[in-house]
Amino acid sequence: MKLLGFNFTKIQVERFKERVEGLKIGTRIDVSDIIEAKAGILKTKDDILSIKFIYGLDYEPGMAKLDLEGNLLISLESKKVKEILREWKDKKMPDDFKIALFNLILRKSTLKALQLEEEMNLPIHIQLPSLKIGDKK
Repeated sequence: MKLLGFNFTKIQVERFKERVEGLKIGTRIDVSDIIEAKAGILKTKDDILSIKFIYGLDYEPGMAKLDLEGNLLISLESKKVKEILREWKDKKMPDDFKIALFNLILRKSTLKALQLEEEMNLPIHIQLPSLKIGDKK
């Protein structure tokens, strides 16, 4: 699977409260559509899929909400594309494709979400690396 293009079509972040007790941040990824795309100016021997997705963070209870919608283009072997499109008729995906796709969406969307969390002064939804004083031996 080769990534050919990735863009966001909607970015929405809202803060409803300043602070809440017992904050839990939930992450969700939804794929809303998968279609075969025509190559146009792109030269590739593989087939191309266009995928619409939604990445969301919910700061519960009722503190904030962050939603990113976007599109991505990927190239895959024709055989794999046919299998994916066949399963997508029932709104399903092969497990290996789904995991690779969700990891790609997570990687790209998490970076944007971190930027928006910083701008909106929201708690960060992932644990960042930090240094600690260790024992001297």
